[in-house]
Amino acid sequence: MGADLCSAFPAAAQVFDRANEVLEFDLKRVCFNGPEEELTKTSVSQPAILVMSVAALRAMETAAGDRAPVCDAAAGLSLGEYTALVAAGALQFEDAVRLVERRGAFMHEASVENPGAMASIIGLDDDTVRSICEEAGKNGIVSAVNFNCPGQVAISGEPEAVKAASGLAREKGAKMAMPLKVEGAFHSALMQPARDRLAAEIEKVEFQTARVPVVANVSGEYVTGPDDIRTSLVEQLTNPVLWSDSMARLISDGFDEYYEIGPGKVLSGLMRRIDRSKTVTVLGAAKAIEELAS
Repeated sequence: MGADLCSAFPAAAQVFDRANEVLEFDLKRVCFNGPEEELTKTSVSQPAILVMSVAALRAMETAAGDRAPVCDAAAGLSLGEYTALVAAGALQFEDAVRLVERRGAFMHEASVENPGAMASIIGLDDDTVRSICEEAGKNGIVSAVNFNCPGQVAISGEPEAVKAASGLAREKGAKMAMPLKVEGAFHSALMQPARDRLAAEIEKVEFQTARVPVVANVSGEYVTGPDDIRTSLVEQLTNPVLWSDSMARLISDGFDEYYEIGPGKVLSGLMRRIDRSKTVTVLGAAKAIEELAS
């Protein structure tokens, strides 16, 4: 992950090298060579995704030069909100790396303290999924936590409650209720220990006023000031990610050109389900950035 970027663009390699210095372990080696079980640990995967994303951003900026798209707003899904804040100049890269490493470690610890599960519900509207979670709540904690796009909602909570909610979803006509391969019940009340620990770390970090507005996951509204940004990042751990609402906000404000910067192309897929008329350019590989720059 990211090897092609670092081979093609010195700016990307510098991002990985700086992350290694900050983290004091060889993240670059794990990203490039694995093993997969190491890379997928929450405390490793979170800084890895952030670093890969910022590396692609810096590669795009340096390679495209005057042709680089001008960022007028930014957004990131869950962990991606940290990349968005770096892109908007609100958070220094080094601070972001430290925070997401701690975020991943705290989420892992909370998952051990409060074992949980998640599932993706496909084919039901948001209110139906919320109602299902309320009904399944008699089996334990479960809530709708990722509103990714119309007809795709992730639920999170205690294993038996998530299992019960998944069964109810199938009964109510869901096309799919698929367990997710995650360590715990992310964005649910079971992440409260992680939220408390992360809040203390976030208070130590200096945030700047964002150069461009960033759409916060927890509200689907813009944040620019340091206090609002801190609140958003803390609340994110135990509250739903309103991605569909976030994109709807940008769309309603006239944004029609989007760039997905980082590994994969999940967000472009979600946008096709939110509004197929919008253009999303995926910039996660060296070839795509070279084409943009040419």
